[in-house]
Order: sequence, then C-alpha cells, then structure tokens
Amino acid sequence: MGIKMRNAIRLTASYILLVIIAICCIYPALWIVLSSFRPGKSLYSKSLIPERFTLDHYKELFTSQSFLFETWYMNTLKIALFSMVIGTILVLLTSYAVSRFRFKGRKNALSTILVLGMFPGFMSMIAIYILLNSLNLLNTHAAMIIVYAAGAPLGGTLIMKGFLDTIPRSLDEAAKIDGATNFQIFRKIILPLSKPMITYMSLTLFVGPWVDFIFARLVLRTKENWTLAVGLWDLVNSTQDSNFTLFAAASVLIALPITILFIFLQRLLVDGMTAGASKG
Repeated sequence: MGIKMRNAIRLTASYILLVIIAICCIYPALWIVLSSFRPGKSLYSKSLIPERFTLDHYKELFTSQSFLFETWYMNTLKIALFSMVIGTILVLLTSYAVSRFRFKGRKNALSTILVLGMFPGFMSMIAIYILLNSLNLLNTHAAMIIVYAAGAPLGGTLIMKGFLDTIPRSLDEAAKIDGATNFQIFRKIILPLSKPMITYMSLTLFVGPWVDFIFARLVLRTKENWTLAVGLWDLVNSTQDSNFTLFAAASVLIALPITILFIFLQRLLVDGMTAGASKG
C-alpha cells in the first residue's frame, strides 16, 4: 500500500470521526430546540421535526403567574455581568502585578494560588455560608457577585500571567524612558495586547455564574431572588406532570445569551490577536 493510499485512508477516517462527533454534539441540542416548538408536554416524539410548530411554550414562560422566568432571567443576567466585569478587573490587576513586579512573597503567593485552585469550590461552601450569614448577605445577589468575583483570581491569575509573560518587557522599558507611569503602561500597552486573553477570561467568568446551581441554591432562598438554574430545577422537581416542552423552551432562551456572547467575543478574539501581532 502506497503512502498516498495510507494518507487518504487516514484523512477519510478523520473526517468520519469528526462527522460522528459533530452528530453527537449537534443532535441533542437540535432535539431541545425543536422540542421547544412542539405542541404538548411530552418528552417522547415519533420524529425529530414537529408535525406542527407553536410558540405557546415561549409565551407561557413570560405569562404564567407560577413561573417567574423573566425575573429569574434578569437576576441571572445581572449576577453574571457584574461578576464578569469585576472578576476580569481583579484577574488583570493581580496577573499584572505578579508578572511585571518582583516583591517579597511573590513566589509564595503564586504557590498559594496554584494550590487553592486545585481544590473544588464546593469544599468551601460551608465556610462561605457561615461568613455570608454573619454579614447578613444571605439571599442577596450582592453575595453571589462578591463570591464569584473574589474567586476569579484563583482560577484565572496563572493563565493570565502566562499570557502577560509573553509580552516583551522591552515595551515597558521603552515606555518608562518616555515618562510613562505603571498605570499608563498597563492601560496603553498591556490591555490592547491582552485582548485575546481578556476575551477568554470574560467569557469564562460570565458562563460560570450563568449556569451555576449549587452555590445559587445554597445562598438564594426566595423565589424572587432565584437564578435560572435554581428556578428551572424547582420547576422540574415540584411538578408532577413534567412539562418537558416548556423546559426545552426555557433552555433555548438560557443558551441564547451565551451563544450570542461567544460569537461576539470570538470576533473580538480574532481582532485582538491581529492587533497584538502587528504591535509586537
């Protein structure tokens, strides 16, 4: 068997494997989307494509008195946005400090961040609960934002630092010769060249609070303060006749902001990489 034949077989096998993976990923999502337009409440259907399409489930999400979807949606959006903005700022400042400055205890701080980042977050749930209770922050969105944002440096500092280390220090030195301060260097040099990593970090810090259930279920007590994950869990858990098509419609609306944000940030990611390459 010739080299060309072996390469053709490998290429064909690779395409077949990619097609299988794509089907496994797309089919469940497509089923959920189409189920949200299917009449009735049943999970089972004879065909993938509904015989008749309806928007009744989407209307019910915003009109049913027993289903506070709109309130939960806005709660989750507020928590995710504030956590993303504050968390990204904290990660940037922390990473810039440990990447560009040398100070006493720097290595110990990095080692501590590395070790703490290895432990799952739910191990600290009891301690955080007691602390929030003593500060009268339970059942508040502020508690969620503070914890999410404060925990961001643990997971993102080392990743961001690794990226900042690739930016030549000669740019900092040239700017200092021209009289620039550290803050001016950070704002005019580091930030523009860090757009790809800022994009990745922002997306990660948004998706985490958006889909989190465990911590939100622990802190938020009243239905009016619940997030989407807690509210939808309660909907399925408390309903005798599970309304799968309504749940599917809610799932589509939940995934929509993440999809839009990812597409938007993907464009910024390409722009940031191009700008960073041209300036380097």
